[in-house]
Amino acid sequence: MSATPQRMSRAERDDLPKVARMRAKVAKVEAASRSATLKAEFEQQLAAEYSYDDEVWKQAHADAHSAAKQAQEIIARRCEERGIPRWAAPSLNLYWHGRGENAVKSRRQELTKVAHSKIDQREKEAKLAIDKASVETQTKLLVASLECSEAQAFLAAMPTVAQLMPPVSLQEVQKQIALSPEAGESEDVTDDEW
Repeated sequence: MSATPQRMSRAERDDLPKVARMRAKVAKVEAASRSATLKAEFEQQLAAEYSYDDEVWKQAHADAHSAAKQAQEIIARRCEERGIPRWAAPSLNLYWHGRGENAVKSRRQELTKVAHSKIDQREKEAKLAIDKASVETQTKLLVASLECSEAQAFLAAMPTVAQLMPPVSLQEVQKQIALSPEAGESEDVTDDEW
């Protein structure tokens, strides 16, 4: 036999929104902490070095040196044919980059910037979801205590963000540009530039 559901007391209705707000506050701090962890993990991944010293690498290294030496001999002969002195002749060099593109500082900076912006975006989305869940919980608790139908209708009539911010169409932007006083000042774009 199931228990008869009890109505929530006024004290419970007052206390539960407080708990929802406290939990949301803690969850947002956790989201910020998670962002810091994700950034550190990404930078650790970016800084990782992998072992490559095995028989396959040694053979590939030897083959590459042999090919580079042959190519350099071809270049030297061609320079001699053209009368280019040895000191002015181009040279071919073979370099080993054990870290790949991560050896280049500008590439590491670029990857870090993109990763950090993605993590920051995810943190903002998480915090928004936390706030929305908290507000939904608080709203449900408060709506349950509303006895007046006018008050309930008032809450139901509040517009959503999607209603307040509809998508922007290409036609709308083109029309706005055509109406803009600066529109005549812009350079004409030809089909070739597209």
